[in-house]
Amino acid sequence: MRADSTAGAAPASVAHIDDLQRVLDDWRRQGRSIGFVPTMGNLHNGHMSLIELAQRSADRTVVSIYVNPLQFGMGEDFAGYPRTPDEDCALLAGAGVDVLFSPLTEEIYPLGQARITRIDVPELSGILCGAVRPGHFVGVATVVTKLLNIVRPDIAVFGEKDFQQLTIVRRVVKDLCMPVTIIGAPTGREPDGLAMSSRNRYLSAAERRLAPVLYARLIEVRDAIRAGDRDYPTLQGSALHALRARGFRPDYFEVREAGGLEPPRANSAELVVLAAAWLGRARLIDNVRV
Repeated sequence: MRADSTAGAAPASVAHIDDLQRVLDDWRRQGRSIGFVPTMGNLHNGHMSLIELAQRSADRTVVSIYVNPLQFGMGEDFAGYPRTPDEDCALLAGAGVDVLFSPLTEEIYPLGQARITRIDVPELSGILCGAVRPGHFVGVATVVTKLLNIVRPDIAVFGEKDFQQLTIVRRVVKDLCMPVTIIGAPTGREPDGLAMSSRNRYLSAAERRLAPVLYARLIEVRDAIRAGDRDYPTLQGSALHALRARGFRPDYFEVREAGGLEPPRANSAELVVLAAAWLGRARLIDNVRV
């Protein structure tokens, strides 16, 4: 945390884009660098680790909380997505965050969602999570692009838990020549290995005890690959079978190249093992690097 931060004081709360940009312009005139952490709220320790990384990397930190309707499909949990504004503000105050930006949907999508210009990365948006959540990553890429253009930070921090999202954001920033450095932060985990997520609160007590099995299967496949096993279809199939046997409903369990999420080749140097699976009402996603 910066030496001049004011931990315990509530961050300045801003809802309008013009008001935020006046604050940011004042910081820039002072020569301050700006770090940005976009979130959908319902903050937990995983989010706080992103904020700590942003604070170590920049002079001032902006955190946004916006539940983006454009990335939710029909029948998904937009209306029921957990919203905890009072708890979130208390956490941000304790962390010494400078500004909380909670934009209004009418400012983010002034012409409505149906008419908004959209950002798509076709080769990345339709695979893995995108294959079972059509349009999701178009919504993510669009709102992230808008937020980065609004805040114009020097650095922005995204968690590695959603590895596909991080890959898409990096691609958008590169392709659109956006002057921001994207930093990936390690996945925050509970002591039993479960990746921290706002949706973990959907788990029943019994499901919560079972949930770390997903991470255990990822580690098992990672270790097999490190030991020299390159039969990726068999590794993936065995993991899917093991998850189903424990009551999970997996969307996918795949080994991919870490750089661009292509299927692995014989000479692939860096791999990532990714999985998404339902357990009760909760859709869990996770990954490990090889």
